[in-house]
Amino acid sequence: MADEKKADAAPAAPPEEKKKKSPIILVVVLVIIGLLLAGGISFFITTKMMADTATEAGVSEHHDPGMFIKLGDAKEGILVNVGGVKAGKFLKAGIVLEMNPGKKDNVTEEGKLQPMAETKVLDTTMQILRSAKLDEFDATKQDDLKKKIKDELNDKLGPGSVYDVYFTSFLLQ
Repeated sequence: MADEKKADAAPAAPPEEKKKKSPIILVVVLVIIGLLLAGGISFFITTKMMADTATEAGVSEHHDPGMFIKLGDAKEGILVNVGGVKAGKFLKAGIVLEMNPGKKDNVTEEGKLQPMAETKVLDTTMQILRSAKLDEFDATKQDDLKKKIKDELNDKLGPGSVYDVYFTSFLLQ
């Protein structure tokens, strides 16, 4: 009888193991499905956000190489009084514009500004620099100043005429 009980006990163990293995397999399958679902959702959200960001920018940052034109004197750059008459401060700046070579109204084949465009560029740049307050010339605000110059010049010369503005030297005294 003892042998019969041992024989009965041995076959009873495998159904319990199958019951234990099936919940483990079920949990593993659910975890894998959950990870795949999370990865798919994050991929969808990321691509959706990237597409929305690209459409909000509107203007493409990719463009043909521009023509670099230095404003003012070739050696000195631009010298202008800033901060009003009573401030007594002067700005000596080397400003280089990256111009759209496709705009033949503004740029010659030799890489120089057309006389009419040169007058508009210098006038607009000098007006922006003269009207700026002294705290606007802080190093942390130079990107705002560049953007302001670029936007104003694009308004005067036509959209897309100026790709970017660069300061090669900047001395305020």
